[in-house]
Amino acid sequence: MSFLASVGVTNVDLMYVGMPRVPQEGEEIFSQDFRVLLGGGAPGTAVNAARLGIPTRLATYLGSDLFSGFARAQFEQNGVSPYNLAAEGETGIPVNVTSAMLTPGDRTFATYCKPTAITDELLERVYTMSKGAKLVQMQEGFLPVYRKLHKEGAILIFDMGWDDELSFEKYGDYLRLADYYTPNTKEALKITGRDTPEEALRVLAEYFEHPLVKLDKDGCLILEDGRPRLLRNIPEFTCKDSTGAGDAFLAGLMYGLYHGYPFADCVRFGNITGGKSVTGVGCLTEYVQESELLALREKYKDL
Repeated sequence: MSFLASVGVTNVDLMYVGMPRVPQEGEEIFSQDFRVLLGGGAPGTAVNAARLGIPTRLATYLGSDLFSGFARAQFEQNGVSPYNLAAEGETGIPVNVTSAMLTPGDRTFATYCKPTAITDELLERVYTMSKGAKLVQMQEGFLPVYRKLHKEGAILIFDMGWDDELSFEKYGDYLRLADYYTPNTKEALKITGRDTPEEALRVLAEYFEHPLVKLDKDGCLILEDGRPRLLRNIPEFTCKDSTGAGDAFLAGLMYGLYHGYPFADCVRFGNITGGKSVTGVGCLTEYVQESELLALREKYKDL
């Protein structure tokens, strides 16, 4: 059975919604609502992909603490098969825990993160979990694994967040190996050294057959027949919280790649899943089922 494989630390978000302001030291302020949600990153993409019917495996760290228990239940409920990287008997909390306070004007975060070391043993365990995957979401630090999987025919997708040192010099080994790279505008301009998304797209075309640049609320820019083409976002979606939009976009894109759709349709799927995700608070609150995804793709096929 073909499947999607990914690896990443799990994030659990404690969200204080409707805070009048962020409390100062010594103060206690009450929120209007409170939610416990899975956060973004590779696990967020895995959940979104599994919701669309893609068999999905995730290598991550889970312990015996209540946050890990919550995450494990969420993975299983959404069809993700978690592969635990935590050592047997390991103590502490191996997941990232973020307290997010949402005020009328902005968001404030406090995060606990337990450092993890990438060892040869860990690389072998991630390779064993990923072997046979049709699609692989790449993460920094696992390059030896991706080299093996690439030789075995896996489709590799590289998606990463902002880095002040983002450059081809630093990430060249990943970019040369990847089949697809999914930067937003800020990332694309930084890594290419260009001033516009169109210019950045042409630089990326030197590395990728199907380059793209995500334009946030405006959609996604691709290169088609040698010319930039804008695929616009779905107009019926209204943004409430953009957290996790990139993870959701990636899941939609991979749905198209998994099923062999033309690249423009793969990006349309990404626009749909990313657009739907921002209509609710949190990374994974709002999403589309496969039937809705296909219906929206047909409805907006000329967008």
